[in-house]
Amino acid sequence: MKEKETPNRILNLNDILHFPSLEKEEYKTLLKQYKDRIRRATLYAKEKERPLIFVFEGWDAAGKGGAIRRLTQEIDPRLYEVHNISAPDVQEKNRHYLWRFWKRLPNKGSVGIFDRSWYGRVLVERVEGFCSEEEWSRAYEEIVLFEEQLAHFGAIILKFWLHISSEEQLSRFEARKNDPLKRWKLTEEDWRNRDKWPLYTEAANEMFLRTDTNFAPWILVPAIDKYYARIKVLSNVCQTLEDELKIPKKFR
Repeated sequence: MKEKETPNRILNLNDILHFPSLEKEEYKTLLKQYKDRIRRATLYAKEKERPLIFVFEGWDAAGKGGAIRRLTQEIDPRLYEVHNISAPDVQEKNRHYLWRFWKRLPNKGSVGIFDRSWYGRVLVERVEGFCSEEEWSRAYEEIVLFEEQLAHFGAIILKFWLHISSEEQLSRFEARKNDPLKRWKLTEEDWRNRDKWPLYTEAANEMFLRTDTNFAPWILVPAIDKYYARIKVLSNVCQTLEDELKIPKKFR
């Protein structure tokens, strides 16, 4: 399996200059179209014993959790598991960084959804200095080989990056700070990370360049408008599963 050529897809955050939006009624109409398709496709994957892996990365407050909830609402709850990935514990730090993800991979016919993932090695661990340059530099090849093994096993992999502007993130941070019900979502680490926005942008762009493959593609989602972002995720999941599983067009 070779690297996928992506002349028509944006794989650099600096090239996202437009943030589309959807009106609420348009969103509801599109949502109805995708609900049955998502449910049908995931059940089809179950029948074909194909594991599904959806990775969600992106800026703090970009809407990853909301997009995941919207996606899982259309999947049989017996089929999926969401993994919210935080900093590794002591046991995990004493093993190869991919070890903790091997344990969380879905069974045949099941869906594994990762809110943050193994890409922490080349994002936060790189930027914050939690690993050496030698370690994060070789991680690109390790990750591609890891995902290639999963693809050979039959896994269908999609990786989403939800992108917002720095100004939009600041607005959402302020809204969380002023909302007693959402204040818990905001941490000092979130504020510190904002100061390193250029470094995270550089790390993300290199990550896209070096880990986008035909068996595990990156999809950059302009996410200032949450309706648009959620439909973008659903449409890509539908199209990919229908194509990969060769679902007859009459059932799409």
